[in-house]
Amino acid sequence: MTDTAADVPPRIGPATRVALHDLAVRRDRDEWIVGRMATRNFVALPAAGARAVELLGAGLSVARTEETLRAETGEEFDIADFVGDLAALGFVARIGDRTVPDAEPPRASLPRLRPHHVRLALHPVLPLLFGALLTAAVVALVRRPDLLPGYRDLLWSRHGSVVLLTGAAAGWTLLLAHELAHLVTARAAGVPGKMRLGTRLQFLVMQTDISGIELAPRRHRLTAYLAGIALNLSVASSLVLVLAATETGTTAHRLLAAALLLALLPLPFQCMVFTRTDLYFVLQDLTGCRDLYGDGLAYARYRWWRAVGAVRARSGVRRGAGARAAASGRDDPSTRLPAHERRAVRLYSVVLVIGTAVCLAFMAAVTLPADIVLLVRAVRGLGPEHGLAGNADAVTVLVVLGGVNVLWLVTWWRNRRARRATSAVRR
Repeated sequence: MTDTAADVPPRIGPATRVALHDLAVRRDRDEWIVGRMATRNFVALPAAGARAVELLGAGLSVARTEETLRAETGEEFDIADFVGDLAALGFVARIGDRTVPDAEPPRASLPRLRPHHVRLALHPVLPLLFGALLTAAVVALVRRPDLLPGYRDLLWSRHGSVVLLTGAAAGWTLLLAHELAHLVTARAAGVPGKMRLGTRLQFLVMQTDISGIELAPRRHRLTAYLAGIALNLSVASSLVLVLAATETGTTAHRLLAAALLLALLPLPFQCMVFTRTDLYFVLQDLTGCRDLYGDGLAYARYRWWRAVGAVRARSGVRRGAGARAAASGRDDPSTRLPAHERRAVRLYSVVLVIGTAVCLAFMAAVTLPADIVLLVRAVRGLGPEHGLAGNADAVTVLVVLGGVNVLWLVTWWRNRRARRATSAVRR
């Protein structure tokens, strides 16, 4: 089979000029973030790389760009290869007289929601209003500590099925609102955003991809990262104030207390930065790291293989797995990072390893056995001898608890396949 002209990559020579897509550029410490919002691809470049993008975008040829950079920096640059890299990222619209095929932009959630519809989400007065509401709730709790919820508040009904159904409905509603807060603030900053289901270790989560927010100012970035937590705290603060005005012991009071606990329950999870929660992205932004999780995982693997190699070397193993382990441990991936990133990545790798180990151990010792017991009880609760109410209760447990676990498996498998496909395309 012969390649058609359209399949042959355009040649990039000294006289080649390129046309770039609409790119956004932002300085970040000693680097420049360059990206294309339409495809949500971005890259960190040194100053010379950002200058090369500027010169190419102004219409200079490859040779002329190299000459200009040589005169400005005193260094030699291979701009032809650089143009090829930009084309692979989807930043180049045309090379010479040849149009570069463009990938279909990723779909966005709620595409009819425009930035001007939600521009108030980034208004500077909103943090002040949030702070006032939170302060009022804290004052109410100090004056009436009995308003603090406990686990018994979730058990507001003697029917387990009713508790599970209402808890699941309220929990997923709050989760959707949490992710909508991320989407709305990102959309106000001009970032499309997409909501979808995901997994974090053993947890089934809803997540919002706001790739491209890296190009926004820091205040907008942090607002988008913290919007979900702010929404949960706002809902919880409002419920505290309503609880303070509700008579204790009534059904309304019990329901409000259960809702308050459901609004607060996701917040401790946000501290689990080793699962890439909202606070993880805040931490990544404040430390100036490009990929805190990926670099931390690579460093943890490096330390692991170094330890394995040392143990095998002491035991006299020189071949096979021991040799491969020692070879894998020679190159410290963190040495290629800037000094400020290197320190943050090495500290984060410790949190990543310990947090993941504790989380998986808790699942094995507590969560999984509890789920199995509940499911077994539900199966045994089926049958004509248990009556209509007993069967309905058992079916509800099976549907809610079993459905969540099946959904986790399906989501994990789907996202795993998507990551493999993306990795193959990038290679």
